[in-house]
Amino acid sequence: MNSPAADRARYDRATAHLDAPLALVDLDAFDANADDLVRRAGGKPVRVASKSVRCRVLLERVLARPGFAGIMSYTLGESIWLARSGFQDVLLAYPSADRAGFAELAGDPKLAGAVTVMVDDVAQLELIDRARDGGAQEIRVCLELDTALHLFGGKVRVGARRSPLREPAQLAELARAVSARPGFRVVGLMGYEGHVAGVGDSLAGRPLRSRMIRLMQGAARKELAARRAEAVRAVRAVVPDLEFVNGGGTGSVQQTAAEDAVTEIAAGSGLYVPRLFDNYTSFSGRPAALFAQPVVRRPGVGVVTVLGGGYPASGAPGADRLPVPYLPQGLRYDPQEGAGEVQTPLLGSPADDLLIGDRVWFRHAKAGELCERFEELHLVQGDRLTATAPTYRGEGRTFL
Repeated sequence: MNSPAADRARYDRATAHLDAPLALVDLDAFDANADDLVRRAGGKPVRVASKSVRCRVLLERVLARPGFAGIMSYTLGESIWLARSGFQDVLLAYPSADRAGFAELAGDPKLAGAVTVMVDDVAQLELIDRARDGGAQEIRVCLELDTALHLFGGKVRVGARRSPLREPAQLAELARAVSARPGFRVVGLMGYEGHVAGVGDSLAGRPLRSRMIRLMQGAARKELAARRAEAVRAVRAVVPDLEFVNGGGTGSVQQTAAEDAVTEIAAGSGLYVPRLFDNYTSFSGRPAALFAQPVVRRPGVGVVTVLGGGYPASGAPGADRLPVPYLPQGLRYDPQEGAGEVQTPLLGSPADDLLIGDRVWFRHAKAGELCERFEELHLVQGDRLTATAPTYRGEGRTFL
């Protein structure tokens, strides 16, 4: 693995003919991260979370590698677009109210065979039926299990507020309702344990909190493994030919893969390795997706100002949602200004070595959200720019 200084030199050489701002994906790091996900999955296929990639060229690249199978999408419009682009196994990870999309899905046998939609409420089935507009194709359905950890008799909840289906009996009841309703078929079960997969357990300078997170995650994994196994048994009693049970995320690949009830793993952020995935004891990856901002001012000693850079990530607001200055190492935000919409001052001794027009390379806090800011990704191998690939935005697609 190269040193950060060597990586900076490579990226600068590969993109020297381009003007910043620009976004880059290091294909060597991307491929190495893909190999690590497959290794951690222990033989179970990895379904790629498209919202963490948002570039069809890179989705095609990773799905061509052994160990990867299928896409986990984030909107129905995206699901249909990907299916029409040739992706044959698309699992929509979130319920939708896209009536036009459901009419299109129900009216096209190719789409209906390629896309599976998420359901956790009979009302969602009713919405789909009202939207069919005469389309009679059978809709493939996945049920979602609530994975949150409940403590102190349910008074404390740890985990995302997603599905209302927590108990195995609730999932079995909905499976029966779907099976009894013409035009629908249950094919899968999903559970995303974001409080394990998406929360780092090794926070720099916070050993006590890190230990508490590890204790919580250990308890959550144990509770969920037992409840998920029961839920799968309950649903299989209704739907014996269930095709898949999806679980996990980048931060929990090996733990979720160890569950016999799970047949496939979801992961996506681990391909780019944004800054939120630096704080895990169970794995480490190589930063693969970066963006560069040009130095446009030198306000004083130890200070440079770059153009733009205020690209916060979704989630609860906080410093951890900001991009981080990455190369050259040692730069930091001015606490009075932070990451700005049009300009961003950066402090630190490395600023004195930067000239007008030089670049500062940043890492985004999250993975695919970077692609909402750029129309293309410059793909680098070694110190060569080998290709340029459009992001979803570059193809005129902004699904959310």
